[in-house]
Amino acid sequence: MRSLIQNIIRKRNPAFTLPATISMGYLMGFTCQQGLNLMRGISLIFRVRSPRMMLKGRRVRLVGVSMLSWGRFLKLGDDVYINAMSVDGIRLGDKVGIGAFSRLVASGDMSNIGKGINIGNNVGIGEFAYLGGAGGLTIGDNCIVGQYFSCHPENHCIDQLHKPYRLQGVTRKGITIGNNCWIGSKVTILDGASVGDNCVIAAGAVVNKSFPAGYIIGGVPARIIRSVQEEENRKVKKQLTSNAITI
Repeated sequence: MRSLIQNIIRKRNPAFTLPATISMGYLMGFTCQQGLNLMRGISLIFRVRSPRMMLKGRRVRLVGVSMLSWGRFLKLGDDVYINAMSVDGIRLGDKVGIGAFSRLVASGDMSNIGKGINIGNNVGIGEFAYLGGAGGLTIGDNCIVGQYFSCHPENHCIDQLHKPYRLQGVTRKGITIGNNCWIGSKVTILDGASVGDNCVIAAGAVVNKSFPAGYIIGGVPARIIRSVQEEENRKVKKQLTSNAITI
């Protein structure tokens, strides 16, 4: 039974190994829950859409389904809300996971619809995320994202003092996040920012500008802390020193 469950999970995550410490009772409960999520995904057939092995949590709401596309093995946690109404819609790649209570909203204003959201393959986003798509949001392949992540590709104008801010309109530049990025919990990314491939963003950072590939960044506002290569060199040097002391 354990081998069967492990092989099924590996369809979505080939590197998965089932720990021996997990009890059979827990595994049975987990399997039943995922079976129910699979059945909820299959119900999309009634909306004339192929579920493509979607795992759909409880109380998931999908709005603008005609403008929403997804790849195989999409996993939506409980209470996820997706509104794809926009110019380009929302595209979710293969093996994407969206954590519980998250919201993907491509347009915040019916009178000025947004561009849309594009998320690549093998992307995992933690619980309570808010992803806006007004100016366009792109997240590359193989990114992992912690809880309470938020992206806001839109900014309010404030240069007309005689008008309320809500009536001054907005600017939209869009947000781009590269491939293979690790984004910590409670990170906020603002309009016009871009993050290169292989970056690490420390928890709690506010990213309001663009960064090249291969850097660790953090702070409010975010700044470069060091390169990923420097971090690797530092760990190698520490390991070599530790081995020398042991010998």
